[in-house]
Amino acid sequence: MDALEKMLEWGGMRKDGAFLALSAAALLLSFAGIEPFGFDLAWGAVFFSGAPIICGAFLALVREHDIRADLLVSLALLASLAIGEIFAAGEIAFIMQLGAFLEEYTVGRARSGIERLVSLAPQMAWRIEGGKPVEIRADEVAVGDRLRVLAGEKIPADGRVLTGHTAVDEAVLTGESMPVDKNPGDEVRSGTLNQFGTFEMVAEKVGEEMALARLIRLVQEADAGKAKIVRLADRWATWIVVFALATSAIAWLVTGDVLRAVTVLVVFCPCALVLATPTAVMAAIGNAARRGFLVKEGDALERLARVTTIAFDKTGTLTKGRPQVTAVVPLVEGWSERRALALAAALESHSEHPLGRAIVAYCEGNKKALCTEAETFCMEDWISSDLHDIDILPGEGIAVREGETVRFAAGNARLLKRLGIRLTAHVAQASERQLDEGRAIVYLIEGDSVVALIALADTLRAGAKTMVRRLRKAGIRPALLTGDNACAAAMVAQSLDIEEIHAHCLPEDKLEIIEKFAAAGSRTAMIGDGINDAPALKSAFVGIAMAKTSDGIAADAADIVITQASVEGLPHLVALSRRMMKTIRWNLSFSLALNFLAIMLAVTGEIGPVLGALIHNTGSILVIISSALLLCWNPAEGKEEVRRPLPPAKGETDKKGLAKSSFFATMKENCMAADARVLEESCQRERVFGASFWSFLAKHSWG
Repeated sequence: MDALEKMLEWGGMRKDGAFLALSAAALLLSFAGIEPFGFDLAWGAVFFSGAPIICGAFLALVREHDIRADLLVSLALLASLAIGEIFAAGEIAFIMQLGAFLEEYTVGRARSGIERLVSLAPQMAWRIEGGKPVEIRADEVAVGDRLRVLAGEKIPADGRVLTGHTAVDEAVLTGESMPVDKNPGDEVRSGTLNQFGTFEMVAEKVGEEMALARLIRLVQEADAGKAKIVRLADRWATWIVVFALATSAIAWLVTGDVLRAVTVLVVFCPCALVLATPTAVMAAIGNAARRGFLVKEGDALERLARVTTIAFDKTGTLTKGRPQVTAVVPLVEGWSERRALALAAALESHSEHPLGRAIVAYCEGNKKALCTEAETFCMEDWISSDLHDIDILPGEGIAVREGETVRFAAGNARLLKRLGIRLTAHVAQASERQLDEGRAIVYLIEGDSVVALIALADTLRAGAKTMVRRLRKAGIRPALLTGDNACAAAMVAQSLDIEEIHAHCLPEDKLEIIEKFAAAGSRTAMIGDGINDAPALKSAFVGIAMAKTSDGIAADAADIVITQASVEGLPHLVALSRRMMKTIRWNLSFSLALNFLAIMLAVTGEIGPVLGALIHNTGSILVIISSALLLCWNPAEGKEEVRRPLPPAKGETDKKGLAKSSFFATMKENCMAADARVLEESCQRERVFGASFWSFLAKHSWG
């Protein structure tokens, strides 16, 4: 048995394609009456296409006690051969193998996401021995080791910073595109990238206890537990086989004509039934590809048609995943938006911080608007003037000195505290308005006064609001799963009319939420773009990844990949999947009805095996034509399916303590409570965020 199974698996799709080509050639030569070797060349199609079908049906029946559509095909093949209808047997075998080949092609290529995750783990580390760094293998790091991490290196273990200041890219674990500044005492985790600055740390967790190792394990477990959907033809195969055999036996017993019995088996051979699913799936995949969706799993669209909830990651999925200047607020007479922005850009041009680079990029992108004849405040003017004695203050910001006096500065609340600057009521009110909208703030300082605020935030993707509205119209409930803070998540959710929100989510939190949805009976699709989304993408009923913003591992973990930097076409994909399932059901119903009609004609002796084969092959052609219509299907050209929207979960509270049913009503109160600790560090009237996505400015460096 094992040897037979290995023989069938040998060669893969290349072998199957070659056998199909040989079978097609053999049938064409047989149809033309060419017999160069003295026998009907249709035997070639029987051998190359029929033998694998018979062997596969035999293995499934003996080893798994499973009756599949292949069993009926095998019976029809053997019966046709028994009465000498070689061409009919070869024709049946070829069409069946063609359907199987198309189905196998849509299953998707083998994925290497877990291997790519493993490759993220650092290979080497610097351990401090006797006051000097010694290079060792990362797997040799032990708990308590003092390690040195250089700029551009991956952190080799979970631990805490002892000395030094830096910014760490934690997207691999949290999905946050913004680097997080790290100071002595702050926690760092394995696999994350030290962007700039050398620091020393103490290792607290190593081996399988590290954050990256846990993430890899989550992906493996989620992949192992994800069941595949059985094709519709095999679901009905048992009843089809029983009915076909019973009808054939009755025809034989009643008429005494074995030819009629064989004809019944031939016409009942489920060629159209087998082609119904793969041809429709292939056509739908082609339609999706034209609109920027790469369907990797053959049954992904089948599952998507049954989805009732779609869970969105925020950063890089619903938003662009990068900070942009959203507002410049002058606070002192004599300071305009242009002047404030030009000065801030001049200061930040000396910085490598991502938010500083965002300010510089915004200034350069709007240079023509800023450098007008009426008000020529250009970044280059400031740079070429007297901004030379510059201090980069890690964890605080950047300042320009004249001797011991600070002339200009840009930074966060810690910088204000260092300079002894307290916010006036006017400035505090202006900053509160920006913080309430989930934005990060750069304070622009002249002397001992705050002269302007520059607000930065991640911005929504074009078409995101329309996309959510169309999904709701289709009866799908949206949910937001993000590693970001509650206020930033709430602002995005409110803009998109998403009521169910889960903030502060780590990879294991997202996986747990997806599993809770499944346990509650909700078939959930997960859409994300980061490595931290990979476990949830694997575990979800359907996983969808953003290719333009993802690192590749999320795309490997997903069933469907969006190849464009937009989610606007997602409602079309959902509608297409539902249309595909309607087409499949129609194909199945039509093929069965045609087979029943052919059976009646076969029982009465009106048709023989060859004509019966032609009838059911005509049905196969019509099924293929029906499926091909999906290639150019567009919901705008017909009635798009509208389902009654599902009600949002009521009274449900997530593990972070945020009541979803009244989230927006209590969001400001929750945000103020979360921010109180940080406010106390700067001044009584100042509000800043903690170390989360857009709001880490308050406790981290802008230098």
